[in-house]
Amino acid sequence: MGGATLQTIADVVGVSRSTVSNAYSRPDQLSPELRERILAAAQQLGYPGPNPTARSLRRGRVDAIGVLLTANLSMAFRDPYAVAYLRGLAEAAERRATSLLLIPLPRDDHEGALDAVRNAAVDAFCVYCVPNWHRALETIQCRGLPVVGGEHPGTSGNPGEATIGFVGVDERAAATKLAAHIAALGHRRISIIAHWVATHGRTGPVDTDPDDLEFYVSGERVRGFRDALAANGVPWSAVTLINAAENDRLIGAEAAAHALDRLDRSTAILAVSDMLALGVLDAMAVRGLRPGRDVSVTGFDDIAEAATAGLTTIHQPSAERGRIAGELLLDPPTDPAAWHRVLPTTLVVRTTTGPARRD
Repeated sequence: MGGATLQTIADVVGVSRSTVSNAYSRPDQLSPELRERILAAAQQLGYPGPNPTARSLRRGRVDAIGVLLTANLSMAFRDPYAVAYLRGLAEAAERRATSLLLIPLPRDDHEGALDAVRNAAVDAFCVYCVPNWHRALETIQCRGLPVVGGEHPGTSGNPGEATIGFVGVDERAAATKLAAHIAALGHRRISIIAHWVATHGRTGPVDTDPDDLEFYVSGERVRGFRDALAANGVPWSAVTLINAAENDRLIGAEAAAHALDRLDRSTAILAVSDMLALGVLDAMAVRGLRPGRDVSVTGFDDIAEAATAGLTTIHQPSAERGRIAGELLLDPPTDPAAWHRVLPTTLVVRTTTGPARRD
């Protein structure tokens, strides 16, 4: 029977409309026998249950977290660090019977991305890898929902404004550990490969002051590299900064060519992510170069494949970052300081780094 409603079921069972509603939303208010009678009648009449959107509006919650990603979904799932982060976030959501709504924000369709953010039926937002300049960040703040990210430190909002949390690491301090390690090994011809350090989207060398880099993650890591190199007598003029169009292994190999195929080849390459660093190792293998002997290579993140490749990198707690972000959103603390969480990092030295060759 089509078009069955709560009242239809109530008439058949001989109870009130509110009693039928309680069978779905407040089952503890009914005896098990009465609830079974109501659900059996609903099934016989073809009633699917209360409209979920309407129920959510009445409750004031939809039990969903919106996850913003500035990439297509397939690329996000190719990045092991992103997968680990999302796994931690999902673990926190599962414990609260909450769903995740993944919202990709294409770089070439800002209006479509903004519409997706405006219309997303969620209780909060988790911002993963979204550039500081993306207009979606303003849009989610205007919605007044709790927000947690890891790309740019935030503060708790004022009453009536969105609460902005930060769960991440001290990117700059962690990067200084890597560059100080490379400088201590005697390297003076150094290249840095970083994504989104140029607005043109092409892979290749760029002449950009680190202080002018806008994307928080790459900017902080590059500035950390510069700080440590300068402290060890390596001027910025001796460093080649190479833009990678995306945080992608194939693009990392493409970017590495600009450091490996020049006459004064770099003796060390610092990549701002393990994905880019693995691409560098691929490019070196094609050229018959040995990591740690001919050219030293570092990454950042310590994904599983970094250990397999012997990659020197920075370890950061990827899954834990996602889990803590989810817990903040699902159980918001009242203490403003609790919305700012800086997690520890560790320098992991492996075989891809070694002393600079004297020749």
